[in-house]
Amino acid sequence: MKQIALYGKGGIGKSTTSANLSAALSQQGLDVLQIGCDPKRDSTRMLMQGTLIPTVMDLVRERGDRALSLDEVVFRGFNGVRCVEAGGPEPGVGCAGRGIIATFQILERLGALSADVVVYDVLGDVVCGGFAMPMREGYAEEVYLVTSGELMSLYAANNICKAISRLSSRARSRCRLGGVICNAKNLPREEELVAEFSEKIGSSMIQFIPRDQVVQQSELNRKTVIQFTPDSRQAGVYRELAEKIMENRRLDIPTPLEMEDLEDLAYAYST
Repeated sequence: MKQIALYGKGGIGKSTTSANLSAALSQQGLDVLQIGCDPKRDSTRMLMQGTLIPTVMDLVRERGDRALSLDEVVFRGFNGVRCVEAGGPEPGVGCAGRGIIATFQILERLGALSADVVVYDVLGDVVCGGFAMPMREGYAEEVYLVTSGELMSLYAANNICKAISRLSSRARSRCRLGGVICNAKNLPREEELVAEFSEKIGSSMIQFIPRDQVVQQSELNRKTVIQFTPDSRQAGVYRELAEKIMENRRLDIPTPLEMEDLEDLAYAYST
């Protein structure tokens, strides 16, 4: 079983990347489970034809964790991809990270955490205990950073590197950095910047995803790019990413940059 987690700044395109990655992996004949680890609960929406599935935490509040069955928390999406949304507490109440912890405990009890590939789609703005759980407790063995060339996106990716580096010394944690995915914003020299950032943290840029209107068109039609325009260039990019991740054997303990060095790097590509 291959367990991967996509981390990155909120709004960077993790869910779009995760859903298209899962769809592409499923077309390789793999059994794929995608778990959305964000209170917005929209990670699996395009795999589910636009439907927002019930979250584990909403069901727990309604019925209690012991009353839940497997088919109440796991839903079949495009091409058989199994979909789960962790959810979170009511707005303004409690810690969203606790929803991830509770979800994993329930999924383990129900025997749901088994597949050829498990894809964890995780919020990366704040790497608190709950959001770091896929890494900390040995669920996610490969972490892929989704970033653009924007400074705050790189800042979030760098912070996640700090978490990986710190957690790599824990006995239960097996997480390593598998690579960096550049989800482009059409900035000048963006691909070069993200590639150099990847090298400086001791990793590599595993895929460059160009900005393309077909992504928005697909989502307006409530589908992944893989389903909506399977013959498009963008669908090919996501399939290439899926192939690279399945073939990837390079897993690193990153060396995060100091803030001043990160700013200097971003500035060098802005002029």
